[in-house]
Amino acid sequence: MDHSTDEAAIRRMFEALCAAWAREGASAVDAFYTPDSDYVTFDGSWLRGREANRRVHEELFASVLAGTRLVGEVESVRFLGPDAAVVVSAGAVLWPWQKTPPASRRSRQTLVVVRGDDGRWRVASFQNTRVQPLPPSDSLSMRLFAAVLRLRLAWWRRRHPAALAF
Repeated sequence: MDHSTDEAAIRRMFEALCAAWAREGASAVDAFYTPDSDYVTFDGSWLRGREANRRVHEELFASVLAGTRLVGEVESVRFLGPDAAVVVSAGAVLWPWQKTPPASRRSRQTLVVVRGDDGRWRVASFQNTRVQPLPPSDSLSMRLFAAVLRLRLAWWRRRHPAALAF
């Protein structure tokens, strides 16, 4: 099935959401979500429903997010059916003096978007995760971590032999 028209609409919706962030803040952003949406923030907090999302973001826009912009790009769209898709995007929040996001502020988002009765795509679920790549497995820090983990596991196994019998 050809979803190219729907995919283009979803990508436009995502771009409009990013634009609304800087232009209008929480009240504009929450219009992109379904009333019963789930929003898991980068710190693991779970906002249930559009109203909770709006309330939390209003507080943030009035303080630490004042004057920020949201930048991002859709990396993939995978349709689950004619009216639902999983979207993976990458982006960051930029302060007014920033032109590009620092590596430490990049996030990846997974969105479930659904088509409403009005034909518009909205976010039913949003998971935001900070990108924090692990060091290479052969780096000193990872080798030390693995050695400490092996020692800790050996210690635990000696003290809990029954746990290993299955």
